[in-house]
Amino acid sequence: MVGLSANALLWYLFGFSLVYSETNGGIIGGFKYSFYLNLHELGCLDGQTIPALTFAIFQCMFAAITPLLITGSIAERMRFGFFIYFVVAWEIIVYYPLAHWVWNKDGWLAKLNVLDFAGGIVIHTSAGVASLVMALLLGHRANFASHKGEVTPSNIPLAATGAALLWMGWYGFNAGSALSSGGLATIAVANTTVASAVGTIVWAGLSAAHYRHVSALAVLNGAIAGLAGITPASGFITPSWACLVAVFIAVGGFYGVYILKHKLHIDDALDVSSVHGITGIIGSLAIGFFSDKSLNPNGHDGAIHGHPELIASQLLGVAVAAAWAGVWTLILAGPLRILRHFDHPIYWKTFKLSKAEEDLGLDHVEHGAVRAYHGLEHDPMDVYAESAGGYDSRLQINNRHVYKTE
Repeated sequence: MVGLSANALLWYLFGFSLVYSETNGGIIGGFKYSFYLNLHELGCLDGQTIPALTFAIFQCMFAAITPLLITGSIAERMRFGFFIYFVVAWEIIVYYPLAHWVWNKDGWLAKLNVLDFAGGIVIHTSAGVASLVMALLLGHRANFASHKGEVTPSNIPLAATGAALLWMGWYGFNAGSALSSGGLATIAVANTTVASAVGTIVWAGLSAAHYRHVSALAVLNGAIAGLAGITPASGFITPSWACLVAVFIAVGGFYGVYILKHKLHIDDALDVSSVHGITGIIGSLAIGFFSDKSLNPNGHDGAIHGHPELIASQLLGVAVAAAWAGVWTLILAGPLRILRHFDHPIYWKTFKLSKAEEDLGLDHVEHGAVRAYHGLEHDPMDVYAESAGGYDSRLQINNRHVYKTE
């Protein structure tokens, strides 16, 4: 909630203006619409048919949630203070320029015909790559190896409820990006439904083939992978092509998880790099092949309609988004990772929880929710750190340190 609120406030203060006001060389906008000034009197932005303020509020949620997607990869092991710094800095440095390049009609990628209907490049590719980088920087959660990368789920009904809410809300993102109620919104709804259904079935089938059973989490991952992957193409291709693309999306997402987590042992806790990143890349590239301008006058025809050059445009957009997000994520968080090699106290105090703190949980250690869960009713001062040496041998709770006794 704090991250969401901070990014929503930044969007109001100057984010919307930097993304959607008149461009400065195709790189970034200005401050003309800061504090949503002039939007009410403006009416509609160029080429749109809804009030500018309505558009700003709609885009606010895209902006607010994008860096928060990355938290899925770093779950259970990053300190709260660094988390706030990271999502705010990433929002300003990564999201605003990238959104301007693709979604402002005068952005430099938009001028090169890069298409992204509702966020496959701007949101899912960038957040997916950043998630992979952060997972590498933070390292494994405690007991990652003993769980073989998959911690036993604690509340499957709650996860299913969340996935259902996501599926419902995704219609708002994809169909809402049509900015009108009509044929284009209907195409987006149809593509979103088909892709998520196909993603669910394909992921379930692959899970059965690999693990000899279909888990509830596999079904949920498949549904979300279909939603994320079709997002960039949902307003540019027909449902028939969406069905085919969704197969590649699900296969790519499933084997992304299998390779990254189970073969390379990268601890992306909620598989954001695969379920959002790889799928978003596949959906973005699919536009180059199957885009149909007759569906959306703001689009371009793809390779099957005689314009293979759109494939190159989409490749460029994906590559730029991946590189921009990856490099800046490394710059924002990489220096603290270097301190890990020296077992420097700043690393443990600022960046990552110790194993003992992970065992207690972030709610307990960082937020003072000592009695929030059954079984954690003891006073934290009675808990001793389990690891030895340096700062990692002590437990910091409420600015007090508990040292391991011999």
